[in-house]
Amino acid sequence: MSFTVIIPARLASTRLPNKPLADLGGKPMIVRVAERAALSGASRIIVATDHHDIFTACQQHGVEVAMTRADHPSGTDRIAEVAAALDLAEDAVVVNVQGDEPLIDPGLIAATAAHIKADVPMATAAHAIETAQDAFNPNVVKVVLNKAGCAMYFSRATIPWHRDAFAQSRDTLPESHGPDHVNEYVPLRHIGLYAYSNKFLQLYPTLTPAPLERIEALEQLRVLWHGHAIAVHVTSVVPEAGVDTIEDLLRVRKHFEVPPDSPLVTAISAL
Repeated sequence: MSFTVIIPARLASTRLPNKPLADLGGKPMIVRVAERAALSGASRIIVATDHHDIFTACQQHGVEVAMTRADHPSGTDRIAEVAAALDLAEDAVVVNVQGDEPLIDPGLIAATAAHIKADVPMATAAHAIETAQDAFNPNVVKVVLNKAGCAMYFSRATIPWHRDAFAQSRDTLPESHGPDHVNEYVPLRHIGLYAYSNKFLQLYPTLTPAPLERIEALEQLRVLWHGHAIAVHVTSVVPEAGVDTIEDLLRVRKHFEVPPDSPLVTAISAL
């Protein structure tokens, strides 16, 4: 499948200022994200930003970048502007990769994009929750699916609620009865990766916010509220976490450190 990856990036961040430009092994984070996305098989990778510093950093590292308006309320609106400027076909697939995911699995990007069909204009991803702590954590967004693999609801609450099992204990999760029943027995954690048909991506900014979206503070509920399908790719691999805090940044930086026994370090030491 042919698809385009657009990476929204803004410089403002309340918890980690200048996050897209944070150094990861000699390159800005936003460049590292683009490099990972390029491994997905995407036909084109574009960073969408409203800040000249991010624009310049991408150009310096050979990453295609587009300037957008500064007043977009969300990253989805930002990538919609760029997709419209590209004059893509209505059935073209666009994937929104977050700009703070420098360790994102390229295979997950491709797998999510593959779910877009004529009657399924949007797709995302999820994985099985493994601990009761995550299941009851409101910062961990859960999703439940129908038999077609499309989302029925996203919530910060614990869904599905295992009435009998949780009445006995909330310290452990109910046992799974195999992969064919994962959606019935195991809570699924939503992964913030989205694919769209370009037609739906252009429609999205015109959809009015939904009451449930405001209550849960989950933008994807707007799509369900207006009756559109969201396919969910369930992966067995727990993805690496993105970067939201300084602790996250320090963790991710370790992945880009040059090992002390690498040929490069050895050669430099010999000089």
